[in-house]
Amino acid sequence: MIQVEALFKISYGLYIVSSGTMQKANGYISNTIFQVTAEPARFANCCSKNNYTAALIQQSGVFSVSILAEQCSMDILSRFGYKSGRDINKMEGIELREGETSVPIVLNDTIAFMECKVINTIDLGTHWMFIADLVQCEIIDDTKSPLTYQYYRQVKKGVAPKNAPTYVNKELLTKTHESNTAKKYKCLACGYIYDDAEEEIPFDELPDDWVCPLCGAEKTDFIQI
Repeated sequence: MIQVEALFKISYGLYIVSSGTMQKANGYISNTIFQVTAEPARFANCCSKNNYTAALIQQSGVFSVSILAEQCSMDILSRFGYKSGRDINKMEGIELREGETSVPIVLNDTIAFMECKVINTIDLGTHWMFIADLVQCEIIDDTKSPLTYQYYRQVKKGVAPKNAPTYVNKELLTKTHESNTAKKYKCLACGYIYDDAEEEIPFDELPDDWVCPLCGAEKTDFIQI
């Protein structure tokens, strides 16, 4: 038996991975950045082949990792997590720094960043795994805690986009707390469905300042369906 909820117990961080140049840049939200060796400091980055940023990483051979703060805005999460760089300029209005390799580094809601140079690429089928050496890293704000995937799911009520390695089709989820009184709510702005049967917290019990994990719309913009 595979109970997919068990996979949610694996600890992840949430990051913006960027690549390209300051003139042509893109980035995406990732929860699969991890260190693989200490000497030299080397990291792995899993990226969907469908991501526009994947092509930029392959072209430039470099990428940056912005470690997001726990209180990261939903605008940043929505822009980099649920929108495509083929459709919009994600970097418009974003605070950027040019790295030593000329890679763009996102500074918005960032507590620290890393700059990495790819040394190997592994084909994982739906994703590329880029193995990269650390070029530089720096703390931006040491007073804030990093955003974890668990916090993103449980507090911000976010979900993994389809290109994420951890994406799970909701139809496969075990509805452990489904009941006859379970309700569904729809975001009038983007159509996102909040299903009480699939969430840890009923919609009515969410805090008043909760916002839609896809578009950032307020709780009052949801209707029961």
